[in-house]
Order: sequence, then C-alpha cells, then structure tokens
Amino acid sequence: MSYGNHGSSLRDLARLRSSRRRRASSRDRSGGNDDRLTVQPGQTALLADIEGSGSITHIWCTVALPGDAEQEPDFLRRLLLKITWEDSADPSVLVPLGDFFGMGHGKTGNFVSAPLQMSPEDGKGFNCWFHMPFRRRARLELISEMSSAPVYFYYYVDYEVFDSLEDDLGYFHAQWNRVNPTDGVEQGEESNEEFLFGGTNPDGAGNYVVLDATGRGHYVGCVLNVHNLRETEQWNWYGEGDDMIFIDDEPFPPSLYGTGTEDYFNTAWCPTQSYSAPYHGLTLPGGPNWSGQISMYRFHVEDPVTFTRSIRVTIEHGHANKRSDDLSSVAYWYQTLPHKPFGILPVTERLPRPS
Repeated sequence: MSYGNHGSSLRDLARLRSSRRRRASSRDRSGGNDDRLTVQPGQTALLADIEGSGSITHIWCTVALPGDAEQEPDFLRRLLLKITWEDSADPSVLVPLGDFFGMGHGKTGNFVSAPLQMSPEDGKGFNCWFHMPFRRRARLELISEMSSAPVYFYYYVDYEVFDSLEDDLGYFHAQWNRVNPTDGVEQGEESNEEFLFGGTNPDGAGNYVVLDATGRGHYVGCVLNVHNLRETEQWNWYGEGDDMIFIDDEPFPPSLYGTGTEDYFNTAWCPTQSYSAPYHGLTLPGGPNWSGQISMYRFHVEDPVTFTRSIRVTIEHGHANKRSDDLSSVAYWYQTLPHKPFGILPVTERLPRPS
C-alpha cells in the first residue's frame, strides 16, 4: 500500500484504494460524553502521535472558553497549532489556531475554500483538507499561551496509513508572520494621490515577506491580514502594493511580478464585499473607506509555485512600500526536509489590535 497516483476529484472517487483509514480525536475514553480536552494556560496538549507511513487527510476542530472566561477574547492568537514531521528538531507548522484555518485578527466567520473552511456556527467549526503525507512519524500539538483561562478543545485528525511513501512527496508546512506596523513613509506635503500612487520601488527590498524558505518544494498559497492604521477622511485604499515572488535567488525584477494586492488575491477594483471561492476570497473586507481589519486568501492549488533551491514570497505594503499598516500572514507550502527553521513572535506581539 502506498499514497498512490489517484487524485481527489469526483472522477477519481471510483478508483479503488488500498490504504487504511484511522482517526485521532478528543473522544471521551470512558464512553461518556465529555468529548473534549481541557487545556490549561501554559499547557501543551498532544493531539496525535502517529508512527509509520501515512497522510493526514482532514483536520476538524472547535474551541471554546468556559463560563465567564470571555476576558480573553483574543484566544485564537494565544493558541498555537504545532505539527512536526518525522523526528525533526523544528516544527513544520507553527501558527496561531485561527489564522491557520484561514482568518486573521482572532476572528471567525463562515467562509468556504477548497483547503480551508470556517463553518457554522459563526465560523467556529474549523476544517482543513490539505493533505499532509509523512514517512515515519507525525506529531500534532496544541499550545496554550492563555494568561488565565482554560479552553475546551474538540478535534478530529483523520489520516490514512500506508506500507510506504513515494520519494517525490513533499512535507506540508505553514508559517505565520507579522510586521506591526510596516515601515512606511510620512505623507508630508504630498497630496493623497501622490502618497497612494506615487514613487518607485527599485528592488523590492522593503516588501512585506510572506514566506522565505530554502530547499525544494512548491508554494501553495497564503492568508494575508491587514489592519488599516491610516486615519484619514481622504480615499484610504490599502491595497496598491504589488506581489513579487522570487524563485531560486533570482534577481529583481522577479519572474512572478504582479500588479496590486487585490489583483494577486483575484478580486478587483478595491473590493468592499465579503466573498469566498475555492481558491481565493475576501473574508473580512474592512469597514467604511477600507478601515479596520481585512483578511483575504489565495490558494495555488491548480497553479503551485515550484522552487528547487529557495523561494521568497513578498508584497508591497502600499505602492512603493509607503503605507504603515499592521500586516500578518500565513504561508502554506510543501517541501523537502530539513527546512529552514522558523519561530513565532511572543504572545504579546501576536495579539490583534482592537477592532
């Protein structure tokens, strides 16, 4: 038995498979109905420790605070999902729980994409369908950095087990990043039009970095979150920044050079409407004049960005990097091991700004 050459389309559902299905869950081992983990502040909960060859096919979870513990409403940034493949010294996934499942700012809301979904009630049902193959071991953990409140955590980790795994399968990775605020410029005497549209970016060096990885693999998408920090009654569009993806240490300009933030995320004309589709969406469109909190996603499922040595996924924060907003992101990709190690900001630097 092996991973096989079948796909996941409706056409391929008829193809007979020889894998074995398994599940790790928060079920009550006593046979009762207390089907959850109670994770205390500072505790790391082991969700699954799977030995042998296999592939995680689906993760579902939901989380709640008990009783009157709503004094920590930013808990989705205080909880971390950690996944380690094989016996690596460094995790391949280390992301705040809410951000991993597709929406930033510690928020939830109903949306549908192919690999990630937040489902009713009010987006509190988290689903991930990224396939995650492994050869010898998979270890999934939930880290609580709550200050005082425990959390109730319900989960499924569905997976297949195989006799072996093909050599050409990469390992799933996800990384969170934040720059708060980005290094912009003062408007000074410039008009609003000059500030938002003027200037040049000669090398992309000051762009916001979504992903900086080394090895061989392919980038499969990101979630980008913006908190618009510019207070003005003038036209205050945040998204003139171009996307620039540098592959295998190529010089500027990169071969993948886009035309604007909303263009990379496959929307148009400074969108103000919530929208979700299989591979792109705007889950939080912001308030009047694009104020407040924005969250969007773009998944390269049909068009992964391959790299053989390195990849650097970047986007300008405003045209020519002139805006100073709060940006955060999750990058998703597959690659060989070992990967370039990465950490995560301390909990106090992860918390969302008030909305």
